[in-house]
Amino acid sequence: MARICDVTGKRALAGNKVSHSNHKTKKRSQPNLQKRRFFLVSERRWIKLRVSTAAIRTIDKRGLQKVVDEMRARGVPI
Repeated sequence: MARICDVTGKRALAGNKVSHSNHKTKKRSQPNLQKRRFFLVSERRWIKLRVSTAAIRTIDKRGLQKVVDEMRARGVPI
């Protein structure tokens, strides 16, 4: 399973780790993903989402129903 946020689509970034001697090696930065359960009031059921911490803040700010509607419009299975 890929480490991708269900809501925002955040995924791993690739870049270089640069040492003091300017030696460069590849490094990957993973998003801060959490497995969370949310209660969807309109359907009276719990949904499990793998979301980044930024997505948790988005859900708190905009509301779960609005976020779920946008996910369904994009074709993300819930």
